[in-house]
Amino acid sequence: MNRYLLGGEGNVSAPRDTQHRFFHTSLIPNVMQAIWNGTVIAESDTTIVVEGNHYFPPDAIKEAHFEKSSHHTTCPWKGEASYYDVVVAGDRNANAAWYYPQPKDAAAKIKDYVAFWKGVTVQAS
Repeated sequence: MNRYLLGGEGNVSAPRDTQHRFFHTSLIPNVMQAIWNGTVIAESDTTIVVEGNHYFPPDAIKEAHFEKSSHHTTCPWKGEASYYDVVVAGDRNANAAWYYPQPKDAAAKIKDYVAFWKGVTVQAS
């Protein structure tokens, strides 16, 4: 399995690749899960770690639990982030997932990949 870290962040110590920012590591567990309200909402063995956050490929999320939000934020080097509300068993976690639909060049590898916060647990399965 390939797993990537961006900018030397995360729990793995490795040299920083300032030109490409992504580099391969085999020290991250194989399958990662995002869990909220006791439900697996995303699962993948090909996440990309950026600044300590696991970004899941778009096909790894369980779409039934995601509703687009009108919320947006801007990162100086990744670009404008769009958000999803996470919905499980009728409970809504507003803006709990984000992604970059049109990232800047430095973050091109995470285009449309989804990361989580606001109580969503990301762990190895």
